[in-house]
Amino acid sequence: MKRMIVDLLMTAALVLLMSYSLLGEAAHEWIGVAMLVLFVTHHVLNRRWFRGLFKGKYTPFRTLQTVLVLMIFAGMIGSAVSGAVLSRYALDFLPIRGGRAWARGVHMLCAYWGFVLMSLHLGFHWNMMLARMRKTTSETQTWLLRIAALAVALYGIYAFAKQDILNYLLLRNHFVFFDFDAPRIVFYLDYIAIMGLFIFIGHYLARWLRRGKKSMQR
Repeated sequence: MKRMIVDLLMTAALVLLMSYSLLGEAAHEWIGVAMLVLFVTHHVLNRRWFRGLFKGKYTPFRTLQTVLVLMIFAGMIGSAVSGAVLSRYALDFLPIRGGRAWARGVHMLCAYWGFVLMSLHLGFHWNMMLARMRKTTSETQTWLLRIAALAVALYGIYAFAKQDILNYLLLRNHFVFFDFDAPRIVFYLDYIAIMGLFIFIGHYLARWLRRGKKSMQR
């Protein structure tokens, strides 16, 4: 239960952090600090995974899952360090001066790649969520949920292009554009859909890798 609560809070914080200018700099920084605390808590609760890192056989699924976790870990360190350099509110007490030029680029790169990688990571574990849902849903409801997931993923493709995510991932744009005339709910729905897209990709990629493992064992 603790893990689920922490994961839900991290997911909510992840979406909120992408709305930097809409929330304001101070709120962004405090949510970032909360995200770091939740991230550390998440890894403490899942410390058994790290203990088994060098044990057992590495299947394609486990290899990609491990690479994802390590990349997310590196991205979070990059976000935390660059965020500390850029901080004007939450971590202003730190004796850090200068370095804002490089920190801005690193922070932006880590933020957008972190968003994508964490969404993929969620997708890799989505089967656990589905297993719980199957206990309380009928076959018809299950198919309706699949159709809804596909619809979210398709809209996520549109939102990915609309929000210019690729250029942020490649650091072609060094400043994020926000449409202040559009309702905030539209921005959040776009990013939730983009997250849904990568959860969708991660879930079906994980299923494909697991099936590949089963076919090799036959």
